[in-house]
Amino acid sequence: MKAMILAAGRGTRVKPITNHIPKPLIPIIDKPVVEFLVELLVKHGIKEVMLNISHLGWKIQEFLGDGYKYGVHIGYSFEGHFDASGNLITEPIGSAGGMKRIQQRYGFFDETFIVLCGDAIVDLDITKALDFHRSHNAMATIITKEVSSEMVSNYGIVVTDDEGRIKSFQEKPSAKEALSRIANTGIYIFEPEVLENVPDNTFYDIGSQLFPALVKAGAPIYAVNMDFQWLDIGRTSDYLKILEKALKGEINEFEIHGKRLSEGLWIGAGTKINPEAKLVPPVWIGPAAVIEEGVEIIGPAMIGANAFISKGTAIKNSYIMDYVKLLPGITFEKVLISPEYFVKLNGESGRISGSFYGDFVKDVRSEP
Repeated sequence: MKAMILAAGRGTRVKPITNHIPKPLIPIIDKPVVEFLVELLVKHGIKEVMLNISHLGWKIQEFLGDGYKYGVHIGYSFEGHFDASGNLITEPIGSAGGMKRIQQRYGFFDETFIVLCGDAIVDLDITKALDFHRSHNAMATIITKEVSSEMVSNYGIVVTDDEGRIKSFQEKPSAKEALSRIANTGIYIFEPEVLENVPDNTFYDIGSQLFPALVKAGAPIYAVNMDFQWLDIGRTSDYLKILEKALKGEINEFEIHGKRLSEGLWIGAGTKINPEAKLVPPVWIGPAAVIEEGVEIIGPAMIGANAFISKGTAIKNSYIMDYVKLLPGITFEKVLISPEYFVKLNGESGRISGSFYGDFVKDVRSEP
């Protein structure tokens, strides 16, 4: 079995977090989302993985390399080109279009393969899902998960018969309109022949184009509903909630990296904490961060590498990114702060400059 990780999206819905990094590199404390996925694939014996990349995709390639450190072979398919002026233009061609290009150029998909979205943390039992796929002689299988009625409007909904064969789809229906509560998780198992149904050299999407066409053609397309942890970074507020889960130890098989000073308190190399600072776990403080006298940090909270938290500053349920200097005067509560932008738990975001936070947030690197 082989695998593909979809990593070419622009991450528009989670800007400004993706201003300088692609979604798969969004860090959960200090571990990028894509690393969770690679480790999951290796756990289930998958040895060859392709990623389609576009927006800031070279950063993913630089981070993962050829997969040597994970014990897997990783390749990349870049979607874009250089224009006449030498500027690199990114051109995502859709999830199915990305699969088709990989097959046309490299002939990679020569056996059953799994496709995962690069912006979600999952602990899926891939082996169990593969058993379902094969026992039903499916051309394609969607991994689904039941969601509450209140949440169906956030997802693509799948409607099946009693055997799991897909009958139809609904795109983000209201609770009243929904014909099921079975959500498409963006994880798929395919046979190579599915690519014969994807047109050449055009934008083509798996969920909105390929699957409806396959169902219409009567192809053996199934859904398997599974109970697993699925943490999708679909919106900026989702990211803050996932950071909170990480600090509380609620992400399966995730261990926080750092020197553990006490229950729920971790620090990195060179971290300096004044004895008069108040820290209420869970709190993670990155390497070379400085916490001055009188600082109050109420967890769950994260302080990034090389951050400087000035005397008397108060932080509650917030996430301070690398190289941020905070000045006293306000309480930072339920917010993510970077040197450039802020993101609130309610989804509100904006630039630090010219905002309410402008007088209280600086970049450590801007000082001599």
